[in-house]
This record gives sequence, structure tokens and C-alpha cells, in this order.
Amino acid sequence: MTTSAPLNKLSSIRVFGGLLSRYEHASSVLGHQLPMKFAVFVPDGPRPVRGTLFYLSGLTCTDENVSQKGATAFKALSETGLAMVMPDTSPRGHPEIPTENDAFDFGTGAGFYLDATKKPWSQHYNMYSYVVQELPQVLTSAFCGDWGFSASKMSITGHSMGGHGAMTIALKNPSLYRSVSAFAPICNPSQVPWGKKAFGGYLEDPATEAKLYDTVELLAQGKTHPAPLLVDQGTADGFYSGEVNQLQPAALEKACAEAGQALQLQLREGYDHSYWFISTFIEDHVRFHAKYLCV
Repeated sequence: MTTSAPLNKLSSIRVFGGLLSRYEHASSVLGHQLPMKFAVFVPDGPRPVRGTLFYLSGLTCTDENVSQKGATAFKALSETGLAMVMPDTSPRGHPEIPTENDAFDFGTGAGFYLDATKKPWSQHYNMYSYVVQELPQVLTSAFCGDWGFSASKMSITGHSMGGHGAMTIALKNPSLYRSVSAFAPICNPSQVPWGKKAFGGYLEDPATEAKLYDTVELLAQGKTHPAPLLVDQGTADGFYSGEVNQLQPAALEKACAEAGQALQLQLREGYDHSYWFISTFIEDHVRFHAKYLCV
């Protein structure tokens, strides 16, 4: 699958010695010519860039959240010579599906980085294929000869729902992504309310299909990554320390040990689930990925 639709540049601004731009293009994966937005940060300096980090945002977010609230990433990206791509979290702009906008944790802004199999969601909610297949093809077509995007030099990270997406995508495609990290990821979604709701809504056979989109389950199936998984989790995160542990890092730690998957799990004392937490540690994550991309 390829796309020939041109990119429409929506904005461009300088930040930390680089250029942050937003684009819109027509997606065939998410619907017939459905308009989708994404952002790209490209540092000044030698071309081609040394690699590209994909950042997947969490529930309720758009492509703009990390650029507006986690902008400390751009400083480290400029210093390491990496670009960063920030896609949206769900399809938008199609005729509204009943219940699509009834809750924050399902529908708009909550694509869960899966390919839906249940109608009517399956027509548009295919964020897994969008992130893994279509968007890299769009970037290759538009930027291979510009700042030197290369699909052979990609890594991936994300926050919360996006951390879930980053880990599951990397475990299923270890040859495509050189490294993976996550902030407060939903590690075992098939066992917690957020995931049960999403999988029950999007998937025709959630009992079976949910295992394809669950990091703990994928590790149990023998899916591993050659690089360590880097995970930061705040101890004051209400989704970790509250009545319902939506995130389940202990289950991740156990699954990694049983699968032989290297894991760097860092519990950050007193930090919560917000972008204050991400902005504090995202430079560390950029430098972690640089070790695998800048070779």
C-alpha cells in the first residue's frame, strides 16, 4: 500500500535549533482519503538525520500534546541529531459513529493503536496499520530526499495508551524499530478496565484478539525485542497507585523475567501521570534511543 496524496503543511516554528512542523495528508488506511494530521521535529545540522523517533500519545491527546507539553525533548533531539514524528491518537473527520464521543477512553482520541475488526469501527479505527505501515510510507515519499527519513532507522516511544502502543508495536516488529521505551504504559490492557473496554468495543473476538495488543501477553507468546525495554513509572500516578491499577508494571516485570526480555523499569518517586513527569525524563529517553539509532 502506498499513498500518492500530497502533504499539506499546516504550520512551522523554530524550537531548540530545529523546525517543528505540522502536516495533513489523506489516509487510505483510516478511511477513504480521510484527513490525518501529524507533527515532525527536524533538527538543524547534517543531512540525513541520524534516525527518527516516533512518539505515540495517550488517551484524549492529539499530535500536538507532546510538542506543547514535552518540548524539552527537542533540545535532546537537536543535540543527538534525531528527528521525531508525532502522529494523532485516532482517526478524525469521518461521519460520527454512535457512542464514538461518549467517553474519554473509547472512540475519538482513544484508538489504542490496534486494527479494529468489529463493524462499524473497522472502517476507520486502524491505528496499528497507520503507524506501522502508512505513516512511514508517507514520510519516505515526502522526506527521504529532504531531511533523510529512513524506515531502516526508526525507534518508538509513547505515554500511557501510547506506551502500550509503542511496546506492542515494537515487540511485533523488532526488525523495524531499533529500540522502544514508554512512560507509564498500559502494560496488561486485557486485564484492566481501559483495555477491556477498548478491546470489547473494537474487536470482534476480544478473548482471542486482545492477546495481539497486550504487552504481557505478547511476551508470554515469545515476542521479544533485542534492545532492553525502557519504562518510566511515577509512584504518585493515580492510575498506578489508585484504587484501580490500570498500568500494571509489576505484571510487565514478571513477564519480561519469564520471557528473558531485558527491562529497565524505573520507578520515579513522587511523579504522577502528567506531562510534567514526561517533560522531566523525556531527554533521558531520547538519549537512550540515540544509542541505537546513531550507529
